[in-house]
Amino acid sequence: MNKYARPIILVLALAALGASMAALYVHYRIIKDPTYSSFCDISETVSCEAVLESPYATVRGVPVAAGGVAWSALVLLIAALGMRRDNADGYAASAGYIFVLATVALSAVLYLAYASFFVIGKACPLCMTMYVAVIGIFLISGGISMSLSALPSRLPRDLRAVATSPTPAVVALLFIIGSVSLVAFFPRAQEQTVTTSGEVYTPPTETIDPDQLAEFNKWIDSQPRVNVPVPANGAQVLIVEFLDFQCPSCRQAYIEYKGIVAKYQNNPKVRFVTMDFPLDSECNTAGIHPAACEAAAAVRMAKARGKGAEMQEYLFSNQEKMTPTWVKDSVRQMANVTDFDAEYPKVLEQVKADAALGRQLDVQGTPTFFVNGIKVNALRPVFFEALIEHELKKASAS
Repeated sequence: MNKYARPIILVLALAALGASMAALYVHYRIIKDPTYSSFCDISETVSCEAVLESPYATVRGVPVAAGGVAWSALVLLIAALGMRRDNADGYAASAGYIFVLATVALSAVLYLAYASFFVIGKACPLCMTMYVAVIGIFLISGGISMSLSALPSRLPRDLRAVATSPTPAVVALLFIIGSVSLVAFFPRAQEQTVTTSGEVYTPPTETIDPDQLAEFNKWIDSQPRVNVPVPANGAQVLIVEFLDFQCPSCRQAYIEYKGIVAKYQNNPKVRFVTMDFPLDSECNTAGIHPAACEAAAAVRMAKARGKGAEMQEYLFSNQEKMTPTWVKDSVRQMANVTDFDAEYPKVLEQVKADAALGRQLDVQGTPTFFVNGIKVNALRPVFFEALIEHELKKASAS
């Protein structure tokens, strides 16, 4: 194994670096272009874009992929410069440093893999490449590493050796500058949190330049329109959203679009309609959100008692706590629903009807919007508002 360990680690580190850079590119394009469809969106369940748009793809606005780039580059440098066969001691020490880095990375990828497969319910090919590379590096470096107890005492000596050697020092400096710059200057998507304050319209902080708006409007006009059997009630723009209250992306869309909904809520020309599409096998065909059917039913029961909006916000604000029992307790406290189990079978049929309509319209994930029949996923707020305004202008012109 010692003979092939270095080249295998180098290949795995290069694969991890390539996957992380590709994921970072996809993340960048998602931020800059709401119409972008990534090259690794293979199906509804195998999609880089779906995973990279989720809350798990960033930490305080910094893409997780940026950390993957820095980690992969550091492992690559240590293996390339330190794991030399003519220096057995340095070889074992470098393998030890890589093993420590791999141990830290392994804990991160296990968490991210769980979130991807069991929370979001999507698989990202680029992410999975990173998972495999980290596990491989962990296993190989662990077999050739020197005793970890010896690393702390020799770390200062190795750092001094790097600092006093021209080539390693320059490489280390470039690595530090590049990593810091990547974190500092990579564009951030706007982050928001759920609040219980009144819904007051605040214009999106992002703006669209005229050329970009013209291109976006051209894209809108090129999209097919389907017949959504929901009455517009005289509105010129009908917006139908299929959502799942246990879906992180639905929560994010709820947060981001809250002000836009408030802007148009008293405008008779625009009608918003929410439809249930729980990813729960009890009331739909998928089954990754075990409390989603109860949550949809709870909002309907609360709405019948004049507390629908409050219940919806409470669910999104406490999404991580959601279980069927918790939902029942919450709707009892929020809307005084004391007979949930008795009402549930009847209300569940209404939820199932929404889900059936969604499947008929080829809804495969949440949130999915139909704006005057144009099917879109969650656009960034400025583009979502631009879509509404474009449809209003077309309606007025005709």
